[in-house]
Amino acid sequence: MNGASRGTAAVAGIAAAVVGAGAGELVAALLAPSSSPFAVIGGALIDVAPAWAKDTAIAWFGTADKAALLVGIGIVLLAAAALAGLAEARRPRSGVIAFAVLGVGVGILALTRPDAGFSAWVPSVIAGVVAATALRLLMRVAPVRMQAGSTPAGRNPGVSADRDDDVPASVAAGTASEGPSRRRFLAWAGGTAAAGVLMAFAGGLARAGSTAVTAVREAIRLPRAASPAPAIPADAELGIPNLTPVITPNTAFYRIDTALVVPSVDPADWRLRIHGLVAQEVTLTWDELLALPLVERAVTLSCVSNTVGGDLVGNAVWLGYPIRELLKRAQPDPDADMVLSTSSDGFTAGTPLEVLTDDRDALLAIGMNGEPLPLEHGFPVRMVVPGLYGYVSATKWVTDLEVTRFDRATAYWTDRGWSAKGPIKLQSRIDVPRPRTPIPAGETMIAGVAWQPHSGVAGVEVQIDDGPWRAADLAAAISDDTWVQWRMLWDADAGDHTLRCRAIGSDGKPQTGDSAPPAPDGATGWHEVTVTVS
Repeated sequence: MNGASRGTAAVAGIAAAVVGAGAGELVAALLAPSSSPFAVIGGALIDVAPAWAKDTAIAWFGTADKAALLVGIGIVLLAAAALAGLAEARRPRSGVIAFAVLGVGVGILALTRPDAGFSAWVPSVIAGVVAATALRLLMRVAPVRMQAGSTPAGRNPGVSADRDDDVPASVAAGTASEGPSRRRFLAWAGGTAAAGVLMAFAGGLARAGSTAVTAVREAIRLPRAASPAPAIPADAELGIPNLTPVITPNTAFYRIDTALVVPSVDPADWRLRIHGLVAQEVTLTWDELLALPLVERAVTLSCVSNTVGGDLVGNAVWLGYPIRELLKRAQPDPDADMVLSTSSDGFTAGTPLEVLTDDRDALLAIGMNGEPLPLEHGFPVRMVVPGLYGYVSATKWVTDLEVTRFDRATAYWTDRGWSAKGPIKLQSRIDVPRPRTPIPAGETMIAGVAWQPHSGVAGVEVQIDDGPWRAADLAAAISDDTWVQWRMLWDADAGDHTLRCRAIGSDGKPQTGDSAPPAPDGATGWHEVTVTVS
């Protein structure tokens, strides 16, 4: 390879990519937050990912799945950037063109995203231009690798090598440049990459403190519920250390969705449209929603990707307006059987119409545990539907409800092979003791939670090793829509033991022990933990 060495060319490509990405993130934060180059690429990957890939990502990374995706995109980008640097060294301008084409390509992709604005293309195009320019400049200051006896381009053979600071005398001796030129290049490359990191950091700060929507949310004072939530029974909380609390704090509530960048929706601009197979189309504004008689209810939500014993489940007190009342205004056609809800970022979910019009507390929610919805949990408005997995019901940042039919419309995850209706299955989990935790022999507490929202839990049973099933003590339930804590005292003998639990449904039937993965309609099986008693 003539010109710069492979290592130098690769470093130049990586540094150029870092500064380009940083510039793109900063411009996006200031101009079009949802059109960050990383968010555009990541969103496109999420959309085309098959169900097994999504399920694997959540199984491996849980609620850190988005961070893992962004890290993966970054690694691939750096590898591609190194190749662009190598291409630039071999054939000038080829790497520069590659960066520019990538920027334009991602910019075009940004315009296809559901929430794309007029300027959605700008951050990615700027990222490509900055990266291309940086690569060109870095290659100009890159040290030249030469063979013994060769003469650098532009060098008069009669001039001594040690009179040219850009090509040290060591080059003339047939070795790669290791002198001042290399140090100068590394300083340029390091400074370029550092500038990119600083711009990305500044973009993150600008996005995190962004502006109006955060300030508007903090200024909101929720109206008093016309129908407050029933008081939580005093004996609903067993008070056992390390046992999951009855009410999940907002900061600990699981988050699984397809939004790499949390949508920023100003309540003043929010509208909900109800249309489709209805006699009367309905449009609702934020102020109109606040003026309605709101209800407050505790409801447990669960993700369909939750594995047996997993933590993608939480219980909160929600404030909102019954969706059935809004649908009553719209007067759905008798032939309709589904409501397709759409988020501001384009996500869709298909919910059975009968579930939204029966007597359960399916809410258009604006509050969570006494405060406005957190941005990442759907501010300003989301859906909360007891008894259904979130992928068919719990649409965040909801802006549209289309009354339709299952044979006419499909939703985001049903297009990817998941079942259409998604009722939550009877589940239970052991929280105490922790797996592989050494415990002393003698009386030991086994405790956990069990749930089947809208149906309720009648009991929980525990099995030690392969012994008989024994009934656990059940705490008081807030309602059939929430999970319930349970406990059982165990006189533990020394050795390794396997503990299993199963819930008993309100119909008297026990939770199935047949193991099944989350896809396509929720995991089944008994949760078990292994402990060592000393």
